[in-house]
Amino acid sequence: MSTAEHSLALSNAAPGPAPWQRAAAGANLLTADGGLGVTIFEEITTMAVKAGAINLGQGFPDEDGPGAIAAAARQAIAAGTNQYAPGKGMPVLREAVAAHQQRFYGLAPDPDTEVIITTGATEALAATLLALTGPGDEVLTFEPFYDSYGAMIGLSGATHTTSPLRAPDFQPDLEHLEQAFTDRTRVVLVNNPHNPMGTVFNREALAKVVELAERYNAVIVMDEVYEHLTFGVPHIPVATLPGAAERTVTISSAGKTFSFTGWKIGWLHGPADLVAAIRTVKQFLSYSSGSPFQPAIAAALALDDSFYQGVAAGLQRKRDVLSEGLRRAGLEVFTPDGTYFINVDAAPLGVTDAPALARQLPELVGVAAIPVSVFCHADGAERTRSLLRFAFCKKIEVLEEAAARLATLQERLG
Repeated sequence: MSTAEHSLALSNAAPGPAPWQRAAAGANLLTADGGLGVTIFEEITTMAVKAGAINLGQGFPDEDGPGAIAAAARQAIAAGTNQYAPGKGMPVLREAVAAHQQRFYGLAPDPDTEVIITTGATEALAATLLALTGPGDEVLTFEPFYDSYGAMIGLSGATHTTSPLRAPDFQPDLEHLEQAFTDRTRVVLVNNPHNPMGTVFNREALAKVVELAERYNAVIVMDEVYEHLTFGVPHIPVATLPGAAERTVTISSAGKTFSFTGWKIGWLHGPADLVAAIRTVKQFLSYSSGSPFQPAIAAALALDDSFYQGVAAGLQRKRDVLSEGLRRAGLEVFTPDGTYFINVDAAPLGVTDAPALARQLPELVGVAAIPVSVFCHADGAERTRSLLRFAFCKKIEVLEEAAARLATLQERLG
């Protein structure tokens, strides 16, 4: 018996699903017979490579961030910053995170007791959910939801509940949101700006989250990794709203803003008691990481306003280039107010099965995308069955070529 077969046999013999199965089920990775399936990202990427297609499925930039920041990391390596960082992160970066929050939002977390540096936002989310939730608890997210949310909620043993984001604006349905909260809601996890829908939640929706969290004594966990990637609308950190700070954990990272996704430098801040609980779990995950990258990101957070404005303006231009090609293809385009994802409805082309279309696109027009339904539970998958998500965090010439290819979609579908 192979090691894999032995592991499966053990998990099948145990009462109830094994932890890995709960995580896989939460991320929609279990097959009908309980085995482990391939992620849609891996599947579509493989098809894109085989077809020589432009891959707009996965959301990572194809250009590095500022050269001066990369040089700062090289300098740190050369200077010997290559051993473990403190478990809660280097003081220089914790102080830079606090200064960033003060500068942009008027928040003043204590860098010694209220800030942790993490291995990307992914570890921050994992440590937070594992620290604060477990069997018998509910974690409420909006749907569609980023796939790691489902995986980590499943691993924690909590129950994942959802409230839908519906076309065309994908803002929260406040009445449904109120119904989704229960006495078991331990955490409400909000991604704003929102991946995959590209929505920037308005103040009314965020205030409702705070009101309900207070009513049900829930912790608000904010995933704000796209905080600087908004187009003409403000990003409102929930922690700035009345009554929110004492129950809010705010998570962000360097990857999206600075285009250094591979460095995996993230952070969180919140009330000292919640941060201490999260740090207790975090120290037994990665303990620490990215020592030479931490002072480099500290320098990045101090870049002047023109950098932040330029990042958003450049992405908005890229969004508009891709949007035009998608419209010419005959798709209904939902113009995003933030992130670097754009969603379309294929129904105007008579296509109601976006997962099937996503598997055709690489060969059909030489462009790859991801069906939105993979970010949903069963009911949500049915509701979003005709939607596709494209990433526009690519070089402008790549997007122009992708737009030209997509413009031929309608005629190729016949």
